Amino acid sequence: MPLNVAYLVNQYPKVSHSFIRREILALERQGVQVRRFALRGWSEAVVDPEDLAERERTRYVLEGGLAPLLWATARCLLKNPARLARAARLALAISRGSDRPLLLHLAYLAEACWLARWLESECIEHVHAHFGTNSTEVALLAHVLGGPTYSFTVHGPEEFDKPAAIALGEKIRGAAFVVAISSYGRSQIYRWSRTQDWDRVKVVHCGVENRFHSVAIPPVTASPRLVCVGRLCEQKGQLLLIHAVHRLVQDGVAIQLVLAGDGELRGEVELLIASLRLNESVRITGWISSAQVREEMLAARALVLPSFAEGLPVVIMEAMALGRPVLSTYVAGIPELVVPGETGWLFPAGDVVALAEAMTGCLAATPALLDRMGAAARRRVVERHDIDTEAAKLLMHFNETVARRATADS
Repeated sequence: MPLNVAYLVNQYPKVSHSFIRREILALERQGVQVRRFALRGWSEAVVDPEDLAERERTRYVLEGGLAPLLWATARCLLKNPARLARAARLALAISRGSDRPLLLHLAYLAEACWLARWLESECIEHVHAHFGTNSTEVALLAHVLGGPTYSFTVHGPEEFDKPAAIALGEKIRGAAFVVAISSYGRSQIYRWSRTQDWDRVKVVHCGVENRFHSVAIPPVTASPRLVCVGRLCEQKGQLLLIHAVHRLVQDGVAIQLVLAGDGELRGEVELLIASLRLNESVRITGWISSAQVREEMLAARALVLPSFAEGLPVVIMEAMALGRPVLSTYVAGIPELVVPGETGWLFPAGDVVALAEAMTGCLAATPALLDRMGAAARRRVVERHDIDTEAAKLLMHFNETVARRATADS
């Protein structure tokens, strides 16, 4: 019988969550039966055909409104009031240190009651959540209600910004295991877990699909184009990037920057571009599909990502798989993948001068040098971030967890 697991995400599918889709599909290629659950996202705008297909496969906790949640809670009360009381006490304890009101945590409890019913009906053996926030709280509460074991992947930086407010330590204690996406991420999980729980913290990288590195890659372009892929938000550093472009233009350096993405900071980014008279040098694409992101990367000399806070960006892996060097910051797990002078450039976060110097160096590099760096980048990411290899690691942890529970129950 194939292993039967559930994936739980706060919002799925989502433009910035393609790595979750890749992980699920890789597990299914290895024979795992994966049921998709999400708290919300059934009506959010998505442009990628693969995301549209995933939406059809996903069951949404909140789609039916309040009535199904109340019914599920009443069912849990009648079926096992002691477990419901225990889960309610835990939700109350988590709320005391939270930056969210008690009412929301009681809502998570009702969502857990709904989820527990579906997990039982689907004969789910294990639940895996992505992000250590409310989706993992729902998985934890569902487990306390009598549901299957759970694990979760911590990505950062949000979880590391407020670990106490999201009860990260409590979620780690209740989990069968916890996944970090980099060694840096593992170290941050260690900070908020008991030392006796350290052996349950596993490193499983996010991965890139075979299609990124199994085809011939065109040589790096000679045009002075760089691309930045990601949500337009404070932590990605796009405002600093615009200032760096302005420095280059003032120095007479030819530069074309493509900002591939959209987000809450778009208006401010557009105002800055206009105020610095950079409309001829900077273009914003808005949200685009995975295929369009690939085209933008291949049309650029390199990916530039001046992030202030990260986990380990999947777009860096994708650019490297496409044979493109990377310019990024000494932040979180990025230095574990990008090697200065070999696969790209690294510079201190928040330093616009260092960012401009790195961009100047990339734009001045010969196509032959960039091709060598791109080839090295491609080899490195294939060795460390192949999605099927990483999914196999995750499957091993799933199987070990299910086997342990079966032994304990026998």
